[in-house]
Amino acid sequence: MVWRNQTFNFDFILLGIFNHRPIHIFLFSLVLGIFIVAFMENIIMILLIYLDTQLHTPMYFLLRQLSLMDLMLICTTVPKMTFNYLSGRKSISLAGCGIQIFFYVSLLGAECFLLAVMAYDRYVAICNPLRYTILMNQKLCILMTIASWILGSLDGIIVLAAVLSFSYCSSLEIHHFFCDVAALLPLSCTDTSAFERLLFICCVVMLVLPVSVIIGSYSRVIQAVISMHSEESRRKAFTTCSSHLSVVGLYYGAAMFMYMRPASSHTPDQDKIVSAFYTILTPMLNPLIYSLRNKEVSRGFQKLLRKGKLM
Repeated sequence: MVWRNQTFNFDFILLGIFNHRPIHIFLFSLVLGIFIVAFMENIIMILLIYLDTQLHTPMYFLLRQLSLMDLMLICTTVPKMTFNYLSGRKSISLAGCGIQIFFYVSLLGAECFLLAVMAYDRYVAICNPLRYTILMNQKLCILMTIASWILGSLDGIIVLAAVLSFSYCSSLEIHHFFCDVAALLPLSCTDTSAFERLLFICCVVMLVLPVSVIIGSYSRVIQAVISMHSEESRRKAFTTCSSHLSVVGLYYGAAMFMYMRPASSHTPDQDKIVSAFYTILTPMLNPLIYSLRNKEVSRGFQKLLRKGKLM
């Protein structure tokens, strides 16, 4: 078995998720359609929150950051997958693979921490409304958002450094539609057990700790909502929080299933389906969940459409 030196002069082969059978052509077209919808939705959400001054609050600032992360996430994987499928070329350089891994892992990590910040924001808004402007002021909101980006990027750097330190065997076929860490591990001639432990620790930090913050925040929120006397206040709080919890459930459920299981339990087909769910489908669902169940977003969208600022 030939070992590859750690240089940037060889290519991996992305086997992809589709072939050219009619059913796969249909599925590829469906994924491409979902990508276009997700791309447009997140662009509109970013512009909407930026242009509508009534949405210049911490909650919508965080939502704009979520849309930006989702937009970058789908652009990290889908365009390369589309190019490879349409051109028939399946290769990706080690450098290109490293870029995908860095942005993919960084964005997943940043989004995990951002969702925890969004849960804290809802906790303060509902449980401490009179102190909201103090506990969730603009400066603190920006600092927590920057911290989310930095922590996600640090995780990306750690994973990327480890992956680039491996030696790879003569079989460089990646059973995936992008350079996912879990799909690269079987190709390494290096013992990856230490890295798998490191990856598990990173997942605990990225997933379990934010989930703990989210559970703690929403347990207090639920208690506060139940004790509200106003039906309108209860409805508004429930609508906002249920939207966020839907996003959290979709995102964390898939991510935990993917990265907190032993490597031996992974199968290529299963990993492709789960990855497609939270890298392609979830970025499309997030704006829909927030816009359809949020009157302020819907009202702002209709107002800007009338003014012609979004067209």
